[in-house]
Amino acid sequence: MTATVTAPGAGRGTLSSATWVVTGLTLRQTWRGAVVVIALAALMSAVAVGAYRTAVASPSDAAALAALAENPAIRTLFGEPVALHDAGGFAVWRTGTVLSVLLAVWGLLAATRITRGEEDAGRWDVLLAGRVPVRKVVTRHLATLVAWTLLAGVAAFTGLVVAGATAHGAMAHAAGLALCGVFSASVGVLTSQVFAARSAASGAAVAVLGVGLLLKMVGDGIAALEWLRWFTPFGMAALARPYDGDHMGPLAVLGAVCVLPAVAALAAAGRRDVRGGLLPSPSGRAPRTVLLGSPQAFAVRRLLRPLAAWSVGIGTYFLLIGVLAVSMTAFLAGNPRFVELAEQSGFGGLASVEGYVAALFALLAVPVGAFAAVRLAGLAQDETSRRLTLLLAQPISRVRVLAAEVTASAGGAVVLTTVAGLATWAGTVTVGAGLGLLDALSGAWNVLPVVFLCLGSGALALAWAPRAVGFVGCVPAAGGFLLNVFADSWGWPTWVGQVSPFAHLAAVPGAPVGWFAAMMMTAVGVLAMVVGAAGYQQRDLRV
Repeated sequence: MTATVTAPGAGRGTLSSATWVVTGLTLRQTWRGAVVVIALAALMSAVAVGAYRTAVASPSDAAALAALAENPAIRTLFGEPVALHDAGGFAVWRTGTVLSVLLAVWGLLAATRITRGEEDAGRWDVLLAGRVPVRKVVTRHLATLVAWTLLAGVAAFTGLVVAGATAHGAMAHAAGLALCGVFSASVGVLTSQVFAARSAASGAAVAVLGVGLLLKMVGDGIAALEWLRWFTPFGMAALARPYDGDHMGPLAVLGAVCVLPAVAALAAAGRRDVRGGLLPSPSGRAPRTVLLGSPQAFAVRRLLRPLAAWSVGIGTYFLLIGVLAVSMTAFLAGNPRFVELAEQSGFGGLASVEGYVAALFALLAVPVGAFAAVRLAGLAQDETSRRLTLLLAQPISRVRVLAAEVTASAGGAVVLTTVAGLATWAGTVTVGAGLGLLDALSGAWNVLPVVFLCLGSGALALAWAPRAVGFVGCVPAAGGFLLNVFADSWGWPTWVGQVSPFAHLAAVPGAPVGWFAAMMMTAVGVLAMVVGAAGYQQRDLRV
């Protein structure tokens, strides 16, 4: 019998190398989404600085911009306009809220996906059976996400400076963006330690994000409640006032606040069981067999809870859009230069209630298209996590499973657009804007062909690029919208703008429905779904 004596500390190198392997794994899981977010931060910042030269081409333009700061509706929807005399300040106002929300959403969803999602799927079992404890694994994942969000801030800074904005204000803006991302990623990691299911962790993190955004909007729009901005990361980033004082105090407070969920997440990671959360899961419950009789019924069952959450968010936003209809149209009618600038960016008719809601309904295609893409991405994730293995081992074809998911997602899209139309109509009724119910519903339903294109793109990706279903599925909506805006704003060739589905959407209810274009886009989407289903049936399963 022999024994080997190990010198003290001999295993430290092994532990160190193992933690770096975990870091490499995290980078591999997040780099695609991070690159997209970083590129958007740089591009949108640079484009906004360039657009300033068009927006302020004369003293009358500058006077019209100054009127923005006095309009509560503008402040509520887009944030408080500050330093509009400066190209950098204009760019911050145009892109600041959008980029901070984009970075925050990506950070928290990536956090729950690579922590709680991987643990739920059982892929952490072998990892945690080694030398690396849970706390170190969570630390590496959080550190990687923080690094990506900081790089996004650097990208925004670079985009502003390269386009001609001054560096000092760009630094304050970039710091605020990065800290919003750090806070949201930390909250996502924290909820992943508290809840034992990815859906619950993501839902709780999104709820925190939604409340924070709502507090900022209320604080921006109502002067008496502007103190609410100190209770949300988005508000504290805005209080830094880039290019108008560059106050570091709010950013310092925000940085300190970011530490709280991060420390809490690491503490919670060391106090829970593997595959468990701080909040105990129910040990047992009565069987819930509703909507379990077929793939179609189960697809509906899986859809109901996220559909309810998305309906609340979209309904709340478009209710606000309806309530602000009279204020916004009156403001735009008194500032015709803004109407001209909006028309140059592809948004015409904003001086009327019908044109105003038509322009905002065009934006509806982006979240609803993302909803549809996320549903198909969930199907791809179920395949990778082996949750479909037993189902597909039965005499049930993959085409049937995909068709059930696509049908349920399309139905969910109809529900979301209907909610948006009803909420907008209800908002306009409260202020006497005179928008008819059928007009509101037709304007909301008008974006459904773009959603069908998203479903078709997602089905194609499921067949040949299953890791990129979410990204590819969002291209017709998010990518098409950005292409349409950039093509109109920068005077690109007509054929470039015509590639975007938004170039073929009629401005309903301000104009009649473009039935031919709608039917053509729907047909292309359905054809893509059929081709994707055929490819999905032929390829091997990913496990």
